[in-house]
Amino acid sequence: MAHQYHPLGFEGSRIAQGYWRLSEWGMSDQELLGFIEQCIAAGITTVDHADIYGDYECESLFGRALKLKPSLRDELQIITKCGIKLPSNNRPDIATHRYDHSTQHILQSVDQSLQNLNVEHIELLLLHRPSPLMDADHVAEAFEHLYTVGKVRHFGVSNFTPQQFDLLQSRLEMPLIVNQVELSPLELKHFNDGTLEHAQQHAVTPMAWSPFAGGDLFKLSGISPTLHQALTTIAEAHDASIDQIALAWLLHHPSGIAPVLGSGKIERVQSAQKALELNLSDDEWFTIWVASQGHPVP
Repeated sequence: MAHQYHPLGFEGSRIAQGYWRLSEWGMSDQELLGFIEQCIAAGITTVDHADIYGDYECESLFGRALKLKPSLRDELQIITKCGIKLPSNNRPDIATHRYDHSTQHILQSVDQSLQNLNVEHIELLLLHRPSPLMDADHVAEAFEHLYTVGKVRHFGVSNFTPQQFDLLQSRLEMPLIVNQVELSPLELKHFNDGTLEHAQQHAVTPMAWSPFAGGDLFKLSGISPTLHQALTTIAEAHDASIDQIALAWLLHHPSGIAPVLGSGKIERVQSAQKALELNLSDDEWFTIWVASQGHPVP
C-alpha cells in the first residue's frame, strides 16, 4: 500500500509561507529576516517561491535577508518554480510571455534561483505551469541532472492535470511528490476534476495556492451570503476566525492538502498555524461545500 509523502516528501511544515508578493511588502532586509524568524517560531518552515515572482525580484530579496543570518537556512525547506518566461526589464532577452520546459532553461533557471536565494540546494522544484510544447524527456533530463549533482532534492509540478502529471512521471525514476493547484472554499474545480483523487492514488501532496481566493473569502462582495454565513457560523462554533476555518476545511480533505499562505502580516501567519489544531466534522465540511456550490449534494 502506498503511503503519503507526508506532508511534502521532506521534513517541511504542513502550511507553507508564500513569497509571491514579497516585493510589495516594503520590508527592509532586516525586517524580512525578522519576519522569516517569526514564521519559523510559529512552526511554518516551508517557504514557497518562483523565479518570476515580483518581476523576478522576490527570490533575491529573500536571499539578501537570509545572508544576514545564514544559519537559518538549515531550518527552512525551500520550494521554487520555473518554466514561465515573462517579458520584463529585468529579463530583456525574453520577447514573449510563454512557457519553456527545455532542459537548458530549467537548468539555467535553477542556477539563477540558487544564486538569488543565496543557497546551495533547494528542497523542491516545481514546473510552474503545463506547456502544450512540453517534451517530458527534456524535463526528465534536467530533473535527473539536478538531482544527481545535488542542486534539487525533490520535484513536482503546479497546475498540472492528472494526465499531464502522469506523462512527466512516466519519464522519471524519482517520484513527483507535489501538484500545486488553486484550492479554496471558493475554488472547487480540482475537487471535481480528478486532481485530488489522482493525488491520493499516487501518494502525491496537493499544495493549495490562494487558499483564501485572493482575499475574496473575507469580502462580502466576494462570496455568496450563504457561504459567508456558513463560514461565520462554523467559526463561532470553534471559537475561530474565518481564515482558520477555510484552512481547516482544506486540511480535512483525505488527500493531505498543504496550504500556501500569501500574507506578509505575521499575525495572519500565526493565526493560520492554529488551523492545524481545528478538527471540522464531516457535517461542517459539507455545509461549506454545499454553501459554495449553491445547491445540495445530489
